[in-house]
Amino acid sequence: MEGYNGWANWETWNVALWIGNDCGLYELACDIARDGGTYGHMVSIIHDAGSKETPDGCKWDDVKIDGIEVNNMMKELID
Repeated sequence: MEGYNGWANWETWNVALWIGNDCGLYELACDIARDGGTYGHMVSIIHDAGSKETPDGCKWDDVKIDGIEVNNMMKELID
């Protein structure tokens, strides 16, 4: 079986899960998307705030994360 819960993999699903279900991360993602930013921009801000991984232990900048998929999800938040 490919993918994870409709996402590219567990890592992509996990960061999307946290962005979609944590009020602060959700608002940050919306603000970044409105400004034309990307998930990469979000990761920089999250790292600057001192967070390196989700509460489930997935690194925000894990190379397995499908950034395009997360970028698309962020855009959908503001549509």
